[in-house]
Order: sequence, then C-alpha cells, then structure tokens
Amino acid sequence: MNRLPHNPPAPSTQQNTMSHLPRVLVYCDQLLPYSATFVRSQAEALQNTEAYYAGCRRVPGLSLPPEKTTVVNAGGVMGKAWESAFKLWGFAPPFMHQLNNIQPSVIHAHFGPDGVRALPLMRNLSIPLFVSFHGYDVTIKEAIARRSTLSHRTYLQRRTVLQQEASQFIAVSGFIRDKMLNQGFPADKLAVHYIGVDTETFSPDPRVQRDPIVLFTGRLVEKKGCTYLIQAMAQIQQTRPDVELVMIGDGPLRSELESQASVQLKRYRFLGVQSPEQVRGWMNRAQVFCVPSIIAESGDAEAFGIVFAEAQAMGLPVVSFASGGIPEAVAHGKTGFLAPEKNESVLADYLFQLLDNSTLWANVSQNGQAWVRQHFDLKKQTQKLEDLYLGCIEKSRYSISSSSQATAVIERQA
Repeated sequence: MNRLPHNPPAPSTQQNTMSHLPRVLVYCDQLLPYSATFVRSQAEALQNTEAYYAGCRRVPGLSLPPEKTTVVNAGGVMGKAWESAFKLWGFAPPFMHQLNNIQPSVIHAHFGPDGVRALPLMRNLSIPLFVSFHGYDVTIKEAIARRSTLSHRTYLQRRTVLQQEASQFIAVSGFIRDKMLNQGFPADKLAVHYIGVDTETFSPDPRVQRDPIVLFTGRLVEKKGCTYLIQAMAQIQQTRPDVELVMIGDGPLRSELESQASVQLKRYRFLGVQSPEQVRGWMNRAQVFCVPSIIAESGDAEAFGIVFAEAQAMGLPVVSFASGGIPEAVAHGKTGFLAPEKNESVLADYLFQLLDNSTLWANVSQNGQAWVRQHFDLKKQTQKLEDLYLGCIEKSRYSISSSSQATAVIERQA
C-alpha cells in the first residue's frame, strides 16, 4: 500500500499572530494556482521570517491561511473595480490599508510581471522588493511578448524602472541569470537561488513496487517536448510492449498529442491534472521520469524544472534533453541522462538503458536522492534565501536611520 505523505492544506498560523519575526509579503497576482506549489512550499518553510500572501485575487488551486492572505479583489463589483484600478494605476486604498496593518519588512514577488505590479506596494510601504524570475518572464522573445498579455506588455514597458528600484533579483538558475544579465539587470542585485524540495515529503516508499512506466508531468505545451517523448516511446515499445507512458497534466496540445499517441503507441494514458499527492504516488510507482523540454519557437525554455529535483528525490531516475536550465537540475550520467535536444533516438536509448538494466537503475536512483539532499534541500535553500532577506532588511533599516539622522541635523542647523 502506498503510504506517501499527504500534501496538507497550508497550516493555520493563528498561534503565530503575536510573532515578532520580520514579515515577508509574498506577492503573486493570482493566489495561488496548483502550478505555483513551489511558491507556497518556499514561503511555508521560512524559519526566521514569517510569510504573508498578497495578490489581486484568489483563484482555484492551493489553500492558503486566510488570516495571512490579502487580496485587492475580494469579490463583487467593487472588487473588480479595485482590481482594475490597481492594475492600471497601482491604486487600491483598502488593499494598501490592510498591508500597512501587516507591517511587512520585505516584499517577494514571483515572476517579472508581478514584480512590476508590486512596485506601488514597495513605494507605499517603503520596504525592499525582491523579485524571482522563473522562466517565461525572461526567455520568451520580446517581439512575441509585446503581442501577448497586458500584464507582460506592461512589464516590458516598466522593466527598466523595476531594474532601478527593486532591491534584489533572484534567478532560479544560472541559465536564467545569464538571460537576465543580457536584458540589463544589474549584476550587483542579481543572485542565483535554487528553489528547494522538501526531502521528507518527497521520499520514496520502498514497499511500493516499481512498474514499467515512463512518467511525464507538466503542461501539454510545445516547450515540454511531448511529441518527442511519444516518438521515443514508440521505439521503446517495439521491443518492450509492456512499458507504458503515463502523461499527467493538461494544456492546449492535449488533443493533438492524444491523436499522435493513438497512432504510434500501444500502451499509454493521459490522466489530466492530478493533485500533488497523486503525482507523488506516480513518482513512487514509475520506473523512469521523462519531460524532454525544448526551446519553443517563442523562445520559452525550461528555466530549471523543480519537478526534475522532485523526481530525483523520489528515487526516480530522469531522462530529458540537455535544454535550458535542466543540466543544473540533473547530473548527466549520475542522476539521469540528458540527450541532445530534439533527438528522440538518443532519448529512447537512455530510456531503454534504465528500463532494462536494474543495476544501473538502482545506482542512478540512489545518486539522485543524494544529489537533491546535497544541492536542493528545501530547508537549506530557504535558509539561504532568508539570509538574503535579513541582510536586505538590515541594510534598509540602516539607510532609513541614516536618512532620519541627516534630516534631524539639517533641521537643527536651520
């Protein structure tokens, strides 16, 4: 029986309401879709600071502690009006009043467009602003981005202001850092920080039998390289018809990919969106994990891929393409194998090696777990993030204190 840990609702922190820890205001425009699990995991792992959540509105997805969650649009006609005013002009007095009552010490916005949205909050609260960049916000070609959403167009228009006024930028990989430097982000404000994995939650249950399953989890979009995976699996099933492809996730290419699979594959399943608990269950049951991401025509690329670290923590060997930030997440030849991008034949060969060689599989499985514990453990990584928070908070307080003292001297002289 699979007895993997559950993914409980975000814990109520009512007992912490009297906490004197510095407060981090985690800003995301939409709070919080299932795809943003990494945002909540990071925030709830804070030990020396305390997370509060702010955004334009709640969306179906992850649970958040209501007493620590503030939105511009709480519903109704007025809520929509305030959201429009905030998005257009950064104006939402009731929202700002609630944030002032929280008295945060720092704002941490996720994704570049949300960083721009958080600029008015930073100015009104007079606190430092951190902005994490996770991928599409720096990889999509600007000519395409300028024809996309209003949020992304606004971000491009105000990116220079963001670069000047934000206190700290975080790239989720060295690949993303290099992209940001090319776009003019100041090196002295830029740090690479890998988001960690909860290695207690993502831990394999050895009592669960591994089945001949190749597992995919992610959005069914061009960037994820699903068509190459189906082609590779067609080669695998010529000699191993017992091996099944399990696809978890949804997206605009689902119908097209299901049609391709129906023609080329003997055994496959498209399961759609699954809960975090169900995904972990499949990671504990599958034999190989494969999300062969590519650089899409739009420029969108895999920034790092926290799911690769999660799979390795579950003892699940990874096969993918050496694309974007994936080589930073997967140690080729040690915790998995990375084929040249869009080469489905080499991809199939690596899959076959792990499916057919139990000794190799066991070594790669153990290496992957040790790799994640060493480099991507959530507690260790979050502590590094908090060191950045606290250093920036202290610097900000010193700056405010020095400014106040200078003002006092000028007033006395006057």
